[in-house]
Amino acid sequence: MATSDSRRHPDRPIVAVGAVVVDAGRVLLVKRGREPLKGAWSLPGGAVETGETLEAALAREVREETALEIVVGPVVEVLDSIRRDADGRAEYHYVIIDYLCRVRAGAPTAAACGSDADGVCWVAAADLDRFELTAAAAAVVRKALASAHGAT
Repeated sequence: MATSDSRRHPDRPIVAVGAVVVDAGRVLLVKRGREPLKGAWSLPGGAVETGETLEAALAREVREETALEIVVGPVVEVLDSIRRDADGRAEYHYVIIDYLCRVRAGAPTAAACGSDADGVCWVAAADLDRFELTAAAAAVVRKALASAHGAT
């Protein structure tokens, strides 16, 4: 697993995956333990490793961050996440593919060995604003919850 410093000021965007894990109208959030977004609540996920499929990367990241085994569903959104440094350079640049997911097995536990998650919790849709997600993450969660609700 690469450290966050090896991802600063990349030569090109890094491909990443995110999981919108839903259960009974709730979504799973993790508290980031490393940059970018250290200390912020977000979706579980991370960078795709060389030779790894998107779905395998997502399952691995969710397992590392939450100890859950998931079923990966359809793509919810594809977006850029660009964080600039004080000089305006792209300090972090990810292209993120977010998937709607469901729990296959396990109970969420934060910070498995080597994880970058400092916390994990289920959040009801009505309580999302309390977790101060980025605007992009909040929009993805709401889109996924609407999609999941429409599928039931």
